Amino acid sequence: MLPFLRPPEGLVCGVDEAGRGPLAGPVVAAAVILDPSRPIDGLNDSKKLSARKRTFLAGEIRASALAWAVAEASVEEIDRINILHASLLAMQRAVAALAGADGPVIASHALVDGTHCPELSCSVEAIIGGDGKVAAIAAASILAKTVRDAGMLKLHAAYPQYGFDRHMGYPTALHLKALQEHGASPQHRRSYALVARLGA
Repeated sequence: MLPFLRPPEGLVCGVDEAGRGPLAGPVVAAAVILDPSRPIDGLNDSKKLSARKRTFLAGEIRASALAWAVAEASVEEIDRINILHASLLAMQRAVAALAGADGPVIASHALVDGTHCPELSCSVEAIIGGDGKVAAIAAASILAKTVRDAGMLKLHAAYPQYGFDRHMGYPTALHLKALQEHGASPQHRRSYALVARLGA
């Protein structure tokens, strides 16, 4: 089981994002403060879990965590400030929105997957590969991934020609072919070179 981490005083939240690599859709971030008295079995990097397992664990996280929140940065924000800064913005929003059963919760420390830290009101540190090392980050990765995938399924209903339900916006051969044939949709990231080249 991945370890719980708690600073000397206060609560620690895990933070992660989903959707930096896709060519379409928002980038989604989540923040989670786990309850050490209610451990959740099976937490891991969301990419190493099946969709069914992620969905099950997402329900467990929402039911058992002390606090959690999910936020996003839009396609327009990604194109305006670039994907890295949009990812950090989504993380800021998620941490600021943390809430539990009794209302808003303030974290004392944040552990972020990767190499870059958002500016937060609490202390923060980046952990490379954190979604496979720290339970709270793994939980955040699962919430972010499941929420983003659900959003991409809704986009598929609006833009079925792109096959978002199959690739979730990632640059697969199917997606690139559809982009060439149909051009870019309003949900494509036009600042990305592949979208600019194929979807013009």
